Amino acid sequence: MAVKQRRPYVSEQEYLDGEQFTEIKHEYINGEVYAMAGAHRNHVRLADNIMLQFMNHLKGKSCQPFSSDLKIKIGKNFFYPDVMVDCSDDEYDYYTESPTIIVEVLSKSTRQKDRTLKRDLYLTIPTLQEYVLIEQDFVDVEIQRRTNGWQSEHFYLDQDVYFQSIDLTVKVADIYDRVKNEDMQQWWAKKAEVAQAKQSENDLG
Repeated sequence: MAVKQRRPYVSEQEYLDGEQFTEIKHEYINGEVYAMAGAHRNHVRLADNIMLQFMNHLKGKSCQPFSSDLKIKIGKNFFYPDVMVDCSDDEYDYYTESPTIIVEVLSKSTRQKDRTLKRDLYLTIPTLQEYVLIEQDFVDVEIQRRTNGWQSEHFYLDQDVYFQSIDLTVKVADIYDRVKNEDMQQWWAKKAEVAQAKQSENDLG
């Protein structure tokens, strides 16, 4: 979540210089600086899970995944996406302008911004192939792809998600591993019931 700072207009260079010496990350939108609030534990788990899947798959390949410490530059705006994949040869030290995949984890406080302002800007990036939205409070992985005109595709538990631009298939359950929300609690309870029923059948047999 980003919170606007009560400061006068800040130049792009002032923003970039300031980010090198602050412990709090900020996003930069049209000359205004927004501090990034701390994330929920489930938010961190989801970002880490997808980052791990990307890292394992892309090890030794030209495309590289990055966590939320690297910025994306879009015009004169800078954002910290939760996870992204960059397949370009960008050599900027603190940001990229050429992501292939952008992943944002959604919560009540970030959902509107990620679906409107950020989405509209992200989809102007020529290199972007997939925009991924992962819900924190319930199970829903949404992918919007350039190849299908940015139409949304949704994936749920017991389904696989295919990241077309890097040829990777991931189980939704693996993305939500250790995440504690109502959907996951119900899913695990159902799994436990099925396992117990099978064990009972085996015992009787």
